[in-house]
Amino acid sequence: MTPALHLYLDDSGSRDLDKTQAQTGSRWFALGGLLIREEDEAIARLAHADFCKNWNIAKPLHSYEIRNRTANFDWLQKLSADEHKRFMDDLTEMLVNLPVLGTACVVDRQGYNDRYREKYGLRRWAVCKTAFSIVVERAAKYACREKRRLKVFYERTDKLNEERLEQYFADLRTIGMPFDVGTSAQYAPLASNQMKDTLWECRKKFKSSPVMQLADLYLWPICKGGYEHDYKPLLALRAHKKTINCVLLAHEHNVMGVKYSCFEPGKQKGKDVSFP
Repeated sequence: MTPALHLYLDDSGSRDLDKTQAQTGSRWFALGGLLIREEDEAIARLAHADFCKNWNIAKPLHSYEIRNRTANFDWLQKLSADEHKRFMDDLTEMLVNLPVLGTACVVDRQGYNDRYREKYGLRRWAVCKTAFSIVVERAAKYACREKRRLKVFYERTDKLNEERLEQYFADLRTIGMPFDVGTSAQYAPLASNQMKDTLWECRKKFKSSPVMQLADLYLWPICKGGYEHDYKPLLALRAHKKTINCVLLAHEHNVMGVKYSCFEPGKQKGKDVSFP
């Protein structure tokens, strides 16, 4: 039986293209997280369990709550500066030693509007269709290279968006990539028959899933790094070869690597292509 590569997808930012950064807290919408071989999931779950045990954590690890020391992680406010640093160092150490690769499609919402609003208006695609199609197709290419099939897991959201993701996945298997053939040729998209052979299944996971929590922790630095070249959490991942670009050849970055979509040319500071 063909082994599987697992793609865990979390989302970051608002799907609402008309909301401002002030309203949403971010300039982007992204789908991404991490790739992990099915046989390595036990290692990741054990690392997660050990970290939570060492810090007496019973709630799911959540990037937003940890960064802002709020909700289930408001107790971080009570730590001394040294203890908080020790916590963050332990968290980073756990993340960079996982047998995973971070990946994502990060879409700049303003850039998306600038490119498509005037031409398509209300008929422009939901931004999640763009992000999902790109990150899944690129993961499928990597799975093909590794002689594996791809299973996609996304975090539970609401019924409408879950149905959308399931439909996007079904369309990739039957139709292939939804983009214009001419303009997307530079990305060497997989043909529909290749997609059908590679894409195995797509189903939701709950926040209780340890690997989904790890995907959440991987996604934020990849998103933030699109705007801040020196964002330390992303630099830590790169230094330990934990983003997919780190294991790709230079000419493969454009077709399989992290995708920063609709960023204004020359303004993207953290494009994940510089690390060998």
